[in-house]
Amino acid sequence: MDRFDSMTLFVRIVESGSFTKAANTLAIPRATATLAIQRLESRLGVRLLERTTRQVRPTPEGRAFHERCVHLLAELEDAEAILQPVASNPAGVLRVEMHGTHASQIVLPRIDEFHVRYPRLELVVTSGDRLVDLIGEGVDCAIRGGIPDDSTLIARRLADFPQVICASPAYLAKIGSPETPEALSGHHAVRFVSGSGTPDAELELVIDGQTRAYAAGGWMTVNDAENYVVSALKGCGLIQLPRFHVEAALASGDLIEVLPDWEKPMLPIHLVYPHRRQLSPRVRVFVDWLVDIYEARFGVNRQETSTKRVTPASRKLSES
Repeated sequence: MDRFDSMTLFVRIVESGSFTKAANTLAIPRATATLAIQRLESRLGVRLLERTTRQVRPTPEGRAFHERCVHLLAELEDAEAILQPVASNPAGVLRVEMHGTHASQIVLPRIDEFHVRYPRLELVVTSGDRLVDLIGEGVDCAIRGGIPDDSTLIARRLADFPQVICASPAYLAKIGSPETPEALSGHHAVRFVSGSGTPDAELELVIDGQTRAYAAGGWMTVNDAENYVVSALKGCGLIQLPRFHVEAALASGDLIEVLPDWEKPMLPIHLVYPHRRQLSPRVRVFVDWLVDIYEARFGVNRQETSTKRVTPASRKLSES
């Protein structure tokens, strides 16, 4: 087994947490996989994996090596793609990062269509609250809210989400419903903290064509979009997020929109990917497919976006 085959095997073991599963996906005996990793560790002079009877997990050195392997294997696939006629039916592993709501409500409900169209692609979809380093961690593309501020990334506009400010009936019965933007200062808002940022309890409205932020009080802070909604349902305060995320709760009356006659800023949603001279076929077909499904559901402005600083509210709602 050559170096690249060994790296591929190592990546599969880390991602599956199992020698057996990794060996099965590569159609090799488990004993061959075990021997290959032993030889890889011997050549590198470090232990890459911690093995127990229940699980396999990377050592600190193994985690660092895994990140580099993912990156190098992606570069190798890109180099081969330039020379091979695979643009119409690309193959390989495609790593995509997206927050839970996008995955569960928009992308994954139609992912079978993508697989039928491109059966040779293997998808690895990850979700989380931290801002992933696409280049450093070997992620091919990511769906993000707001305007990206990383000059190493290309941003493709997918949609503009209408936003809503809402709260539970119990909260509004206790505190009252704000009638003007200025009244927001007397209310609680669920604070949202993203990454290493500070908790954000501001609510945004469009006044005379300009976006203005209104500070509110609050006692609840979360860092996850689903918990953000649950906190509102339980009467913790006002929240602001894309309307599609809470359409069912608004329709059932579990949440009630406030200041419905005041305009809220749209939240732009982008697909971002590293800037490269040659976009690999596997990424290109996924980008085009995502643009189509977002356009079908939300309408879209098909354009690449220059990067600039993300506003606090956009950063807060990027997980929604």
